[in-house]
Amino acid sequence: MFGTDTKNDNALIMLVNLAGSIVALGMLALSLYMSPDVPLATKGYWAIAVLMLCVSLINFVKYRFDERIASDRIQRIEQARNEKLLEDYVATDKAA
Repeated sequence: MFGTDTKNDNALIMLVNLAGSIVALGMLALSLYMSPDVPLATKGYWAIAVLMLCVSLINFVKYRFDERIASDRIQRIEQARNEKLLEDYVATDKAA
C-alpha cells in the first residue's frame, strides 16, 4: 500500500540527515584542529566526547524504533485475535 513511497522518503530523509551529520562532524573536527589556544589533550577529549555522544544518540534512536516496532507488532497481533474472535462469534451466532 504505502511501502515503496515510504521507503523512498525515509531513504531520502536518512541521506539528508547523514550528510548533515558528516558536515557537522567535519566542521567540528576542523574547528578543533584550527583552534590554537586549546592543548592537544583537550582537543582529544572533546573529540572523544563528541564521538561518544554520536554513538549514544544513534543507539537511543535505534532502541526507540525497536520499541515502536515491537508495540506495533503486538497491536497487530491483538487486532488479528479480536477479529478472529468476532468472526467465530458471528459464525456461531449464524449457525444457531
